[in-house]
Amino acid sequence: MRKLLLLFVLCLSYTNTTNAQQPFDKKLVLKQMILANDYFMQKWPETGKTIITNKERPSNIWTRGVYYEGLMALHEIFPKEAYYKYAYDWSEFHKWGFNGGNATRNADNYCAAQTYIDLYNLEPDAKKLKNTKANINMLLNTPQLDDWSWIDAIQMGMPVFAKLGVLEKDNRYFEKMYQMYMYSRNKHGDNGLFNPKDGLWWRDADFDPPYKEPNGEDCYWSRGNGWVIGALAKVLTIIPKNAPHRDQYVKDLKAMAAALVPIQRPDGFWNVSLHDPTNFGEKETSGTALFVYGMAYGINSGILKKETYLPVIEKAWNAITKDALHDTGFLGYLQSTGKEPKDGQPLSYDKIPDFEDYGLGCFLLAGSEIYKMK
Repeated sequence: MRKLLLLFVLCLSYTNTTNAQQPFDKKLVLKQMILANDYFMQKWPETGKTIITNKERPSNIWTRGVYYEGLMALHEIFPKEAYYKYAYDWSEFHKWGFNGGNATRNADNYCAAQTYIDLYNLEPDAKKLKNTKANINMLLNTPQLDDWSWIDAIQMGMPVFAKLGVLEKDNRYFEKMYQMYMYSRNKHGDNGLFNPKDGLWWRDADFDPPYKEPNGEDCYWSRGNGWVIGALAKVLTIIPKNAPHRDQYVKDLKAMAAALVPIQRPDGFWNVSLHDPTNFGEKETSGTALFVYGMAYGINSGILKKETYLPVIEKAWNAITKDALHDTGFLGYLQSTGKEPKDGQPLSYDKIPDFEDYGLGCFLLAGSEIYKMK
């Protein structure tokens, strides 16, 4: 009897250990990512086709740039030739350049460089980085630090500096990136866009105090905060362990993650307005996916405690894939472009946002980091 009991305990222990080590069905996660990505690639077979909503825009704007970030993350774990070709053809169509040209200071425009650099690293060719180097070196060698006046820009621009710093083995890129980040963090608006008290960011100077949500709380926009934690995670994956200012990024990622845990919705999503569920309090996919990405990286890198954050991630990923991901690969509950909770409302399972690309990019970033979990 004692032997049987011991055997049962050992089996139970083995099962629990196995479950703890493999919290996700990786084959299913990959299948879900492929499904969502195939839907988009089939809908947009021409990579250079302009995007028409309220007006016509080129296909290398930030929304598409974020999608290609996600596609390259998918390609990293599942290097399918069709994915590489789709990204390469897009880059070739735009001549590896930017909306606004090489003199642009708008991070939305040079977001595309993240993919250009990734493609260069896979197959070096000087033409791929001609425009990227011209643009970023201009930013590097001019004194302005205040370009990232809205927090979305941190995700669009910061990883470009990190990638070039590694590629060129030049700490000047890391220093400039840090200075621009800290200007957004501590100086934009009245006292910076980061509120250390709450561990969250105001979207821009329009939303720091005295601006309040209807319930009297500060306005913390879900996707805006997602951009920041996503940027921190991505930069930390890129820069060396001994890179200057790494500790600052780790500190801020940890503060944000800790702030997000208690405000996760019971269904696993996060509200569009993080501190006011009465102000367009629906579930929202893009911000939720970016939070998953940031926290999953935190676990994978040892920055965040697995026992604390894994249940949060599991709950959120299950919510996205069960409540938002259609059998066709379409993603619901995606807020359209904007800058605050009211934009693009109301959300629903079936509503098509004005741009479908960037939400998918966020989803692919999250899935790719989950897939890397041990």
